[in-house]
Amino acid sequence: MDVNVAAAAACAIAGLGVGLTASIAFRWSEREQGRGKGSSSGRTPGPEPLQEPALPPGVDTVLSVLRSCAIVLGDGDEVVKASSAAYAMGLVRGGRVAVDQMLSLARATRRDGEIRQIELELTRPGASARAAEPLAVSVRVAPLGSRLVLVLVEDRTERRRIEAIRRDFVANVSHELKTPVGALSLLSEAVADASDDPEAVQRFAGRMQVEATRLASLVQEIIDLSRVQDDQLKVDPEPVAVDELIAEAIDRCRQTAAAKQIVIAAGGTTGLYLVGNRGQLAAALGNLVENAVNYSPPRTRVAIATRRISSAAVLGEADGELIEISVTDQGIGISEKDRERIFERFYRVDPARSRLTGGTGLGLSIVKHVAASHRGTVSVWSVEGQGSTFTLRLPAGQAPVEDRASSAAPTLPAPEARS
Repeated sequence: MDVNVAAAAACAIAGLGVGLTASIAFRWSEREQGRGKGSSSGRTPGPEPLQEPALPPGVDTVLSVLRSCAIVLGDGDEVVKASSAAYAMGLVRGGRVAVDQMLSLARATRRDGEIRQIELELTRPGASARAAEPLAVSVRVAPLGSRLVLVLVEDRTERRRIEAIRRDFVANVSHELKTPVGALSLLSEAVADASDDPEAVQRFAGRMQVEATRLASLVQEIIDLSRVQDDQLKVDPEPVAVDELIAEAIDRCRQTAAAKQIVIAAGGTTGLYLVGNRGQLAAALGNLVENAVNYSPPRTRVAIATRRISSAAVLGEADGELIEISVTDQGIGISEKDRERIFERFYRVDPARSRLTGGTGLGLSIVKHVAASHRGTVSVWSVEGQGSTFTLRLPAGQAPVEDRASSAAPTLPAPEARS
């Protein structure tokens, strides 16, 4: 009896083992079939992941060459694929879309299949809303197959900034041109009405000449600014003697300085050369010296100093040298809040004084663009009531071959005062 019970138990255990073995074999066969299907896509053996919607053929290649940020969402709002730019802009975090407006738009498109577009302003990654200019983006959402949604995001921040600058520039130019043109119109009527008064005609004619000069100066500075706007040299660079630039800048302001009894003193290292567009460099230095004279009181001094310095401390380059040209005046100075905007187009520290001196508000903007186009910098130091120092730092050049062959090492003269 005990033997029969033992035999029955052994048979039961054997049957259970066979059933378990068959079940395990069946499961293993299914898994191997799944691996065989996935091996064609390069998947390595391992635990079976959750199935994700596959991208339609060719979509992956197209997304990789798009300039816009691209995000593909699955039917559960999970990110199936996203470009590196989408992560850099903070649009995707932890495998999910981080912008609620974009996610709502994608859900609506998934429901009805309609293509949608919206303009958004987003906070830059790692910056507070007040600390930086927001990102202006254009978001376009479209269905991609039956289960996927494609989100394309284009950064329009730079385009919007340029459009705003263009609008402001046109408005400012229109306003600046309106002033001298209106003055010329009124003065011409005054001359016609005073045709029998020679003294009045002479006075009004003098005022017309002043306004015409201001108009011509404004037009010329607008032309100069447009030429350096793209931050690139438009002609082949050439060696430019710094001494010649200084002499030209002083000659440009000689009459104004003499009328105000202002002494212009030039000193420092001579025989220095720059490489670039001579006309642009002359305009930049001339604007600095002209501003120094215009904003200085009578019987003061304007100093121009030059020297050669290493570029490592200024531009961060391990080798190379810079030419530093500084223009110092004893004028009214510039407040701290104005120093932040002094290089903006049409910005004036003292608008009333600028009208008297014929200033257009474009001179320092031209200086900034010329410095940038020549891989240099311009900076300002100023104390209200004591004066200002504007400093140009530009990459050093070499003298022309004929000049180096014909001249020995020059003897530096003492600083010369010129007015």
